[in-house]
This record gives sequence, C-alpha cells and structure tokens, in this order.
Amino acid sequence: MTKLTAFLNMGGPAMWVIAGLSVATLALILWKLWRLWRMGVWRRQHAVRAVQLWQNGESDGALGMVKSRRGARGRVVRAAMKALTEHPQHTAREETARVARGVMGEAREGLRALELIMTIAPLVGLLGTVLGMIDAFQALQDSGNQADPAALAGGIWEALLTTAAGMAVAIPAGIALSWFDSICDRLALDLEDLTTRLFVAGR
Repeated sequence: MTKLTAFLNMGGPAMWVIAGLSVATLALILWKLWRLWRMGVWRRQHAVRAVQLWQNGESDGALGMVKSRRGARGRVVRAAMKALTEHPQHTAREETARVARGVMGEAREGLRALELIMTIAPLVGLLGTVLGMIDAFQALQDSGNQADPAALAGGIWEALLTTAAGMAVAIPAGIALSWFDSICDRLALDLEDLTTRLFVAGR
C-alpha cells in the first residue's frame, strides 16, 4: 500500500484523479455486465419460439411462453402481443415502440459515463504531464548553470507517468464501450426483427 501511495504521489493530484477514474471504470464495467445479464440480453430462444408460435396462429401458447419472462426480448414481444390483441395495429405499433425504447434505454444505461471516462482520462493525464514539465523546467531555471541533467530527466519521466496512466485507463474503457455498444445494437436489431414478424403475422 505504501508503494502504491508513493507511486501515485509521483504523478501529483492528476495521478490520484486517474486512479479514481480507473476504479470507476472497473466498477462500471462490472455493474454493466451484471445489468445486461439481468436483462437477459444473451437469451433469445424463448422470444424467438414465442414469435414462431404467434406466426403459426397459436396466440395463447405464444403469450404463455413470454408471460413470466423478464428478459429484454421477452418483455417487448409480450408487449407487442398484448397490444395486438387489445388495440388497432397502428396503436399497437406505438405501444410496442414505447416499450422497446424503454428497454433500449435500460440497455444503454451507464454507457455515457464510460464514454466520459474514455474522453477525460487522457486529458487529465496530459494535464498532469504539462504541470509536471512546468515544475521540471522551473527547477532547471532556478538551478541556473548548476543544472543536473539526471535530475531534470527524473522530473520529466515522472511527469510523463500521468499521460501513460491516463491512456491505460482510457483504452480498456474504450474497448468495453465498443463491446457494450455492439451488444445494444444487436439487441435493437433483434427487437426490430421480432416485432416486425409479429405485426406482419397480425392478430
């Protein structure tokens, strides 16, 4: 713990901010994985089977298959089926779209925070480097002709630590953001496909 504190102190306040961002990034990624798992974004077989039953005219069986499902696809498919049985098709489309927007909003929750971390972590690192370089060159100016190149080099590499740390946080945040985006895009395509098949089949 003492070594970690000493390392963070080398980079100054910027390094502590980046350390906080790294903890926030890890927490966001783990929370997002848990959230998506709870939403059932990797489970689609029941929703697909329910749509097939609906297309075959077995509306009761289709509704029964998704009646107790809490997954994203099951919720939207269930909403579409209920809307088709209770409302005209144009009203049913609006209701289904409303539920689908809510589901996609849940699926994308937290992604803006990851995007923000990906953007600001390198900037905080760069700020720390600039401030460190200013301190190093001020020390060089104060020392005049007695400047020690080794001491100057030490000050510079310590200043550059924050840039490296900022990138080390931004890279995994960017990878996670891209992966979560692809999951959400796939979910949106699945919802569009499933609901379109329901509306084409009609009541």
